[in-house]
Amino acid sequence: MSNHSLLILAGDGIGPEVMAEVRKVIDWYGDKRGLNFDVSEDLVGGAAYDAHGTPLTDETMAKAQAADAVLLGAVGGPNYDELDFSVKPERGLLRLRKEMDLFSNLRPAQCFDALAEFSSLKTELVSGLDIMIVRELTSGVYFGEPRGIIDDNEGGRIGINTQRYTTNEIRRVARSAFELARRRSNKVCSMEKANVMESGILWREEVQWVHDNEYPDVELSHMYADNGAMQLVRMPKQFDVIVTDNLFGDILSDCAAMLTGSLGMLPSASLGAPMENGRPKALYEPVHGSAPDIAGQAKANPCACILSFAMALRYSFDQGDEANRLEQAVESVLASGVRSADLMQSGSGTPATTSEMGDAVIAALEASL
Repeated sequence: MSNHSLLILAGDGIGPEVMAEVRKVIDWYGDKRGLNFDVSEDLVGGAAYDAHGTPLTDETMAKAQAADAVLLGAVGGPNYDELDFSVKPERGLLRLRKEMDLFSNLRPAQCFDALAEFSSLKTELVSGLDIMIVRELTSGVYFGEPRGIIDDNEGGRIGINTQRYTTNEIRRVARSAFELARRRSNKVCSMEKANVMESGILWREEVQWVHDNEYPDVELSHMYADNGAMQLVRMPKQFDVIVTDNLFGDILSDCAAMLTGSLGMLPSASLGAPMENGRPKALYEPVHGSAPDIAGQAKANPCACILSFAMALRYSFDQGDEANRLEQAVESVLASGVRSADLMQSGSGTPATTSEMGDAVIAALEASL
């Protein structure tokens, strides 16, 4: 049987640093667990622009389409702020999402016990928190047409973006959320603005249709997205799976991220339709971004990128037990008091560099055998 293929796009800023620690984990799984991957690497974002004048070449796009999974570090940085919008580093990531049709973005917000005190909320509100936000990723206001900036013929300008959804786009991401809920606590809360937006009315009606006709066993509730934001900071543990559109998902998932204590701890998965081998097209990436202010200083927390690989083990390679092993190894490191710079805000714990955090995870994996 051939190995699974994994394309690594380390990207910009701290991306290469955190990805180096993921490579240690990948190698460990090959050496100690017999899980071998055919790993290739390429450029994306600013790194690709510097080398090729584009944030993603057609050749790299073809590699991503052919891979069993793509693991991405981060894109962007101040060096690229003055570039034309069409070639900014972020356009490379958006092209990957759009052309791979990665319509279902999974954003877990899990608060490890060792980090409960780092949350912006009281410990009792976040201890044990485990939410999954499912964000529609390839449609909505970020992709709708018409869009642009035009003159208003009165000396001013008009900025236009179009919020647009179809029945199929809503139903397929709703199915993704319901399937996830069946493996968790069997609850879905759908969030939109049906009180003021026609797209929100359609969203609510279509999610309800999928529930009534295909997933009547799953508990479904509806909530306006602004109320959802309030509820996330009021009583976050009331939620299990939240499904929402591209814009609201962008906002709500970042809001939920801060409940956990650090962006450096949060992974994500973007999934599409099944390929010929039955596995979904998939891209995995940490939430934290390129963090150019600390790039090259060995301060970056690699845990979010390592946990993104854990999501790949679970959702792309059917290795749920090994994903659990890796997640438990990260939790063990945190419980031991080993801390990257972003987790030293309380003054407690043992400071660790990016590489030392990666080594600690490997040691915890060894201890799990």
